[in-house]
Amino acid sequence: MEGRELQMHAKYTISQQLLWFFGITACIKLLLIPSYHSTDFEVHRHWLALTHTLPLSQWYFDETSPWTLDYPPFFAYYEYFLSFFAYFIDPQIVDIHRGLGYKSNTVIYFQRISVIISDLCLLYGIYRLTKKLESRRRILMWVLVVWSPGLIIVDSMHFQYNGFLLGLLMLSISYLQEGRDLIGGFIFAILLCLKHLFAVAAPIYFVYLLRHYCWKGLWGGFGRLSAMGSVVMVVFAAAYGPFFYHGQIQQVISRMFPFGRGLCHAYWAPNFWVFYIILDKGLAIVFRKLGLNIQASSASFTSGLVGDSPPFAVLPKISPLATLSMVLLALFPCLVKAWKNPQPGLFTRWIAYAYTCGFLFGWHVHEKASLHFIIPLAVVAVESMEDARHYFLLSIASCYSLFPLLYEAQEYPIKVLLLVLHSILMWYSFSARFSKDEAAKTVISAKIGGARLGSSGTSSTINVKGGILIGWVGKCYLCGLLAIEIWNQFLHPYLLGDKLPFVPLMLISTYCGLAMIYSWLWQLKWIMNST
Repeated sequence: MEGRELQMHAKYTISQQLLWFFGITACIKLLLIPSYHSTDFEVHRHWLALTHTLPLSQWYFDETSPWTLDYPPFFAYYEYFLSFFAYFIDPQIVDIHRGLGYKSNTVIYFQRISVIISDLCLLYGIYRLTKKLESRRRILMWVLVVWSPGLIIVDSMHFQYNGFLLGLLMLSISYLQEGRDLIGGFIFAILLCLKHLFAVAAPIYFVYLLRHYCWKGLWGGFGRLSAMGSVVMVVFAAAYGPFFYHGQIQQVISRMFPFGRGLCHAYWAPNFWVFYIILDKGLAIVFRKLGLNIQASSASFTSGLVGDSPPFAVLPKISPLATLSMVLLALFPCLVKAWKNPQPGLFTRWIAYAYTCGFLFGWHVHEKASLHFIIPLAVVAVESMEDARHYFLLSIASCYSLFPLLYEAQEYPIKVLLLVLHSILMWYSFSARFSKDEAAKTVISAKIGGARLGSSGTSSTINVKGGILIGWVGKCYLCGLLAIEIWNQFLHPYLLGDKLPFVPLMLISTYCGLAMIYSWLWQLKWIMNST
């Protein structure tokens, strides 16, 4: 009885500590309420209005705004749920005939606070993942996830609900790590019906659950496969059933997958296709200099709402099917590992790798999608010094790539301060977590080496803290980030004025893209070498 009481007290203490972390973050987000209002802010306000005003049969046909509903049905249901609270606070929030750009204090405070409250899902997900970890690892993971500057920039300034969605992903992973595969698969199915872009990890889930949960002999395996299939079918039936009943599935799917949009988003995500486009432009210039008849397309590769992706001048045109094939090809080694050795402890790494592949090679990828692998990688960053080194640079590059989202002058010091403070916090947190271990390894190695040389075996403690987290390559990369920021903010406006306005964004996308490609190769190497 006494042991059970101690266990309950420990859980209460952990919950209390995590609430303090969340409370500090919530206070910061409350201070950011008056900040920049993006297009996504109006998108979600309009979704509140259309789900509250229109019957369900018209949700995916509504065209009273350019910002049509393009998320799966469960997210539409979630907006419908929020709309009742919005109506109680200010009926004009959910007035679909109000017009675009309704930004009274009531709608601003309501939508901002709805994000903060929705982040409780992330809080619970990270609690389940860390409740059995020792104190240092647990607190470090909270620092990386709950205080993520990328989440604050995207959700509480630009405006989205990524914390809520990633919380469900963390919940699913936590159940899989406990061996509770059925509920883990159930939660992931719910996540897919909230935001379909998380489907990049669906092949990993399928292979892992088939091998780890269902592969239990003929009869036992058939029963488990039926159970898992039934759970997933019930979730998808609840989400899409009403629209199937009204004969609207084709319309829902066309809204969710608007393949007429360009290969790249308007803000070029730092992925593989940035280099592909730049290479095509460069080859076109060279060939024209050589006298070859190369016609450069005047169309944009970053169409905003709809429009066909234009042909390339030299390189082959990329289709959505081609990007899907590249994502699946990049995923294949991970799928093989998941089949051969379905270890719950490796699942988070596989998920992070899957979303990295989707980010690098997917069609019309948004820069905000880097959060899909940054948050899972934060979970594994506490496991080893190599993981910490990898995550430290990648998280900085990912956060910096989000800077173009907040382009107004008043937000500039905020985003810089968020990135700098979090980088310093990561530095000291990782150092506190790993410096003693590294120093111990150094001392042991020195003693072993001394013994082999016939010495007394004594050695002095070597200070490894200063160079533990980042080598000279990483330092050079960070100096490059700083140089790009100085050019974009000061030198480009002073020297070029309004000329070549695309250069600052191109520099950010290509330079951060190098970090993303390096991360993909690093993760692939880790997966290939894992047993």
